[in-house]
Amino acid sequence: MKEADLDEQYARFPEIKRTEVLKLVDWIQAQPHISAQFSEAEALHFFHACKYSMEMAKQVLDTNLTARTHVDDFFVNLDIDSNELKRAMKTVAIVPLPGATPEGYRVIVGKLDDLNTSNFNYADVMKLYCMVFDYWMYEDGIQPGHIIVIDLKGCSLGHVARIGLLQMKKFLYYLQEAAAIRLIGFHFINIVPFMDKIMALMSPFMKKELTSILYMHSDINEFFKFVPRELLPKDYGGPLEEISVAKELYYKKLMDNRKQMLEYEKRHQVNETLRPGKPKSASNLFGIEGNFKKLDID
Repeated sequence: MKEADLDEQYARFPEIKRTEVLKLVDWIQAQPHISAQFSEAEALHFFHACKYSMEMAKQVLDTNLTARTHVDDFFVNLDIDSNELKRAMKTVAIVPLPGATPEGYRVIVGKLDDLNTSNFNYADVMKLYCMVFDYWMYEDGIQPGHIIVIDLKGCSLGHVARIGLLQMKKFLYYLQEAAAIRLIGFHFINIVPFMDKIMALMSPFMKKELTSILYMHSDINEFFKFVPRELLPKDYGGPLEEISVAKELYYKKLMDNRKQMLEYEKRHQVNETLRPGKPKSASNLFGIEGNFKKLDID
């Protein structure tokens, strides 16, 4: 794994003061429950995602690591060679695209490759999704924004039935409260007749900020207004290699860096026994009430 060049990132975003990011690094290193191996480049992601607010960056960073510690479904046992993740890699294609929109936004596409519902495990698929995203962010560095694209071609009610409500809550919590990116758009393409069923799973856990950037496209030409055709694989009328080919190349990166990804998992968890104040638990994040809880920063 080759971390994105720091000097190049600061050069692209001259409004970011490195001294401020280093203050964030100092704060991280002073937290007894956070790994001291957390790098400046990783701190930069949070500072940028939080639009240069130091207090918000601290909040989101702590929330991120706390979620990674307690959301076993998505962030624990990140062994790409496990049977569960091998199955997930066969079932879905999750591919960061190489180019950027005219605004500089980067794009990631997810779609079903194997339509057999019995092979679809939502938790394992989302674990793979988060691993791909983490690897991508690590190598790609900070960007003006990110666009998530979900292609529903081949999706059936059988797939929807295999998505747990709590698992959906956990993922949307992480995306909205803890992900170190500026999410610009969340797009569904090739939408299905039972889109209302999918939205019924998502809507209770979506804030208005996410709802405002959620788009559903029955016409691919409408989607091209957000992500130009020339950035896309042949599957969508673009010039790039088919997504099934691209996924194999990207998954190989995860396989080649298996040990580093396992080490990455350990470095991105908190030690609750060392947290100042009261330790956090899964119930703090996902209590039985419907609303998400904010984490306190001591």
